[in-house]
Amino acid sequence: MKTYAAKELRSEIAYIAYHFHWPHGELLDLDHVERRSYISQIATINQRLADGT
Repeated sequence: MKTYAAKELRSEIAYIAYHFHWPHGELLDLDHVERRSYISQIATINQRLADGT
């Protein structure tokens, strides 16, 4: 199993927490693939809002 950089993990958790307001414990329970999926969806939503679509 590959270890995950603490700085990157904190960044991902902060990004999701900022947008979804989920508790820290729930975010830590997400696996890497789930976190990256939520990050991608948030980015898509943010881009659509920025584009006005």
